[in-house]
Formats: sequence, structure tokens, C-alpha cells
Amino acid sequence: MNEPDRQDPSPYSAGARRRAFAVHVFTAFGAAAALIALMEAVREHWSWMFAWLGLALLIDGVDGLLARRLKVAEALPDWSGETLDLVIDFLTYVFVPAYAIAASRLLLPLAAPVLGVAIVMSGALYFADRRMKTDDHHFRGFPALWNCAAFYLFLLKPPAAVGTLVLAALVVLTFVPFNVLHPLRTTRLRWLNLVLIAAWGVLAFVTIAVDFKVSPWIAAALCAIGVYILFSDMILRITGWSRL
Repeated sequence: MNEPDRQDPSPYSAGARRRAFAVHVFTAFGAAAALIALMEAVREHWSWMFAWLGLALLIDGVDGLLARRLKVAEALPDWSGETLDLVIDFLTYVFVPAYAIAASRLLLPLAAPVLGVAIVMSGALYFADRRMKTDDHHFRGFPALWNCAAFYLFLLKPPAAVGTLVLAALVVLTFVPFNVLHPLRTTRLRWLNLVLIAAWGVLAFVTIAVDFKVSPWIAAALCAIGVYILFSDMILRITGWSRL
């Protein structure tokens, strides 16, 4: 009588698997931050909402490094860190910011709910696109950074028509095949990217801490870094500097 096949034991110790699962739990804290951010948004405590979204952003920036260091995918093959990350990213990058944008009273009243719907639908489609990241660690199209778009909306408070048109343009750019650098993973000018994203983080923290009442110089610096993140690859390709 043949004995049933036995699966090979995991090469990872129980301690290694517990540490790997702890990384998933750490990632899942992003979902908790998203819920608290939404609760603050409903109360129109916008700075607190951005503070919690900022915490989620910090978690998102750290958990991947931990996962690679601890080989989480190999230690826990039955748990998909990629799926967990996408679910939480949709909440923190798209869903909560879409609510804030629609409820901000900074857009044309009739357009605000339509834009909110367009943001969540385009964001969902973007996250389902297997081409969303290129081989050289760029995003393809506007990378659903609606948390940042909402941040700039509250920072600049443009005329309602202007804000509405700009956000509508970003929805369209979601499906336009231009490259947007990943500040932490794009290798070209990596040192500059890291310096700028660190400066952006410090300036954004200050902005949120003072409830967006910052000097024009800080607002201008934040805008310049945002433009660099979105369009630097396009500018380098148009000018031919990308070949240098």
C-alpha cells in the first residue's frame, strides 16, 4: 500500500515565519491608518487626515524593505504580500483621498462628486493594470497618487474651476503611457531623487503641522518637487538627456 505523499518541511524556522508574519501585520496597520484618516476626513479635520495618510505612506515605504530583508514571500508562500499591499494602497492612495477631494468644497459643486467617482474608478483600474510599473522602476501613467493630489489641493486652494480641471486632467493622465519615477526605486539620479523625497517629507510634515499655513517659499518648493517627480522622465526623454 502506497504511503501518501508528504510535503517537504519548510526550510524556514518557526521564528523566521513569525517574523515574516509580523511584517504582514505591520503592513496591515496601513488599513487601520486609512480608517482613522477617513474618520478624520468626515469630521473635516483635514490636517489630521493627512497625518494618518502620512503614517500609512511611511509604512508603505518601509514594509517592502523589511519584506525583502526577511524573505517574507519565501517564508510565507500562502500569504500574498503583494495583494495585501495593493488593497491598502488603494485605500490610502485612492479611496480616502477621493472622499477628501469630493468633500473639500474646493471644487465646482456639481463636478466634485463626479470627480470623486472618476478617481476611485480610474484608481481601481490602474491598480489592476499589470503594466503599471516598467522594468526600470517607473510608473506608467499618473500613478494614482491621489493622496498627494489632495495634499496639493488643500495646500494651494486654487480657484474651483482650476482645481477641477487639473484633477480631471490627472484622471486622464492615469491612462496616458508616460513614465513617472518611483522616488525610492528608480536608479537614474537616485541620489537626487532620495534627497528630494526626503526634503518633500520634511516640508510636508511642517505643512500639516501648521494646518497648511506655510510661507509661499515652502509651497513653491513642494510644487517644484512634485513637478520633478511627475515630469522629470518626460523632460529628460524630450531633451535627449536620458541617454547621458
